[in-house]
Parts: sequence; C-alpha cells; structure tokens
Amino acid sequence: MNQKNWDEYEAILHSLKDDILVTNVKGIILKVSEATCKIYGVNSEELIGKSVYDLEKEGLFTPLATPMVIKQRKKVTFIQTTNDGKRLLVTGVPVFDKMGVLVRIVSYSHDVTELIEMKKYLAEMESEMELVKRELEMFRNRNIVSKGLIAKSKEMKSVISMMLQVAAVDVNVLLLGETGVGKSHIAKTIHRNSPRNKGPFIEVNCGAIPDNLFEAEFFGYESGAFTGANRGGKPGLAELANGGTLLLDEIGELSLSNQVKVLKFIQEKQFYRVGGTKMRKIDFRLVAATNQNLEKAVEQKKFRQDLYFRLNVVPVTIPPLRQRKEDIIPLAEHFVKVYSKKYNRQRFLEEDAVQQLLIQEWAGNVRELINLIERIVVTSQSHLIKLNDLPLSYRQVTPSIEPFHESLPKTLEQVEKHILQKARAKHKTTIQIAKYLGISQPSVVRKLKKYEIE
Repeated sequence: MNQKNWDEYEAILHSLKDDILVTNVKGIILKVSEATCKIYGVNSEELIGKSVYDLEKEGLFTPLATPMVIKQRKKVTFIQTTNDGKRLLVTGVPVFDKMGVLVRIVSYSHDVTELIEMKKYLAEMESEMELVKRELEMFRNRNIVSKGLIAKSKEMKSVISMMLQVAAVDVNVLLLGETGVGKSHIAKTIHRNSPRNKGPFIEVNCGAIPDNLFEAEFFGYESGAFTGANRGGKPGLAELANGGTLLLDEIGELSLSNQVKVLKFIQEKQFYRVGGTKMRKIDFRLVAATNQNLEKAVEQKKFRQDLYFRLNVVPVTIPPLRQRKEDIIPLAEHFVKVYSKKYNRQRFLEEDAVQQLLIQEWAGNVRELINLIERIVVTSQSHLIKLNDLPLSYRQVTPSIEPFHESLPKTLEQVEKHILQKARAKHKTTIQIAKYLGISQPSVVRKLKKYEIE
C-alpha cells in the first residue's frame, strides 16, 4: 500500500473486532468498520453516504441509535434487530465539538442473539416447570399424555384440561363435535387416565348397527333366542364393558325404541340378554359421543329428553380443525413421523406443502388430515413432501370466510389472526412480518402476543 494513501485512523477502525458506525446529526453514515459490514451482510461502500433512516425503512436494522442520541444527548444502550433476525446490543455515543455542539454519533454493538435466545429458553423452561408442577399436583403424577393427542391451540388445551378433570371420576360425559374431530380418541384418553384404565374400553357405534339387530348386539342373546343364534349364546357389547368404560358413539343415530332400552340400562346398570331370564349387572363408566345437535333433536321429538339429560352430565365440545389452526402443523408432522415409521419411508414436509395445509377447510377434520398424510407419505417420490405431492384438490383451495356466524369485531379478529399465522409461518422475524403486512414492527409484536402466536 502506498504510504501516502495510508490512513492511520481508518486502519485502526477496521482493525477493531466490534461493529462501529459513525453518522452525522442528519443520520448520514460517515465511517463504518469491516465488522459492521459482516454483521449486516453488506459492503462498506454500500453504507458510506447512506442515511440510517433509509436503511431502517429497507429493513436492514431497527431501531436507530442516531435519533435516540440526538434526543437524549447522552450515551444510550438498546437492543437492535437486523434484517436476518440477529439481535444486537447497541450503544450510541454523542460526540461534541469545542463549542458543545453535537456533530457525530458513534455506535458500536455486540451480537447477543444467543444470549437473548438462552434467556427466552430459560424463561420458557421456568414457565413450563411451573405448569408441570401444577399438573403433577392436580393429577398426582399420573401420565396425561396420549399418543397423537396434539394441543397447541388454546381451544384444544381447554378440552384436554376438562377431559383430564372429569377422567378421575365416574361421571357421565357427552362428547360433542363434528365427524372426524377425534371424539373416540378423547374417550380413549379419558379411559386411560381414569381409575378404570386396567379394565376394558368398549366402543359401540350406534349408527353402524342395524336397528333390528341393535338389542342382540348390545345386550347379547341366549342360545335359541332366534333363528341363526349361536348355540351357546353370545355376550353383548355392554357386558364386555364390565369394570371399564363404555363409549356409545353416534348416540344420536339410535331409534326411539332403542333409546328407551339404553336409558333403562344406563339408569339401572343391569339388563337381560335377548331370550334370557337371568338379570345381569355390570359396573361401567359411560361416555357418549355425537355429531348431532341433541337439543334440537329433543325439540323435534327425535331424541328422548330423559336420555339426553342422563347423558349430558358433563358436555365437552371438541372444536373442528378449521377453528384451531395452530394444531394443523403439529398434527401433520406427528402423523408424517407415524406413517414414515409404519411404511419405512423417511419423509418430511416442505414449507410450501405446510402452507397449503394451513389454508384447507378440513371438512373431515383430523380424520381427513390423517388420511391425507398417510396417502402422501406412501405416494411421494422423495424424502421431502412438496406442494406437487399433494392431491390436486388440495392445491386449489382458497380459504373461505364466514363472517355471519359471529359479530363483526369477532370475525375481523379471526381474519387478522389467520393472516398473522400465515405471515409468522412464512417469515422468521417480526421485522420481516411487518414489512410483509405493511404495518409497524411494534404492532406485529403486540398482535402476535394478543393472539398467542409463537
């Protein structure tokens, strides 16, 4: 290097390992260290002469040291976020001339991303430990985790909380929800977490048994009770539930005549087999499930009111999948692992495919999602499940909004939450989300916190 062109101060500046940036009071960058360029991923030539205000608008970093120092006229320290999500501990220092006039602002920083993440992690761990402690006290060290039971959304967490609360006692539970939301799975989880978990779990699909065969299938029959009956007779499904849990699934499908028989059985916990004379008593815990509106069915005289009251001691409504979007990705990833193991195929979901799953209406709820995941795990050609691996019908969906089911403010909140969830899944930092949505970064932070979006 030519000694005449050698600048001692410039050489010292670039020899420093720290990020150092010098501006005038208008925010124009006058000097910058090489370390600064590496942190922000740009060349020094690109920064010299530029305004920090313009660079903030471009998303390079935020907030700025210059206006803070100008306002306070003293050293300031704060956390700054870069365009790639780094967190910097920035210190801005004012430089005055002999007359006491502020002429320069010097800022230097240290990358504290890992420290902040560690602090966040420790805070989360502390919170989780408190939660675990409360759960252990409440459930007396019983295992409350059920395979495949995913609950990231507050709606589903509320269901599980209620489920675990009622599992400890033999109260009748009525599970309500659309087809495919997981009512049977919830019933099994109640059984596993109940004092009856060593006993049988018997599921009776009331809608799958022909009306004229229901009594024989449910209560069983004695030898010779009817033509074609087994010689030794046959115990019914109800009898098999002795000492355990009996799930009456699709209870709304029962005919009125069979409703009378089931009501008497529930009240007395005793019955006769078809063609029998011996009274049989059993001890069981009852869980019923339906996708129908039983209150409306009672009004229409299609369902007995006394049976409804007997079943509806503790109603638990399981929300449809479209109302708990937070659970879609964890559920999908869980069942990708399940079917990858089952079919010996290592598969992972690509982001574009994940985004497409988020905008589906899921009329078939969790059952539909499970069937889709099994299908694409089997049919995809590579380890990475891409958008094109989804069936065509799942690649042409536009999310619908139904604003008339609730008030306008509630509907707008749902739309805003949906948009934020999509933006959060697509972008890593709140600055990027803010730029994507055209709002301020503090607004993004506030809204993510409001809707509990992580």
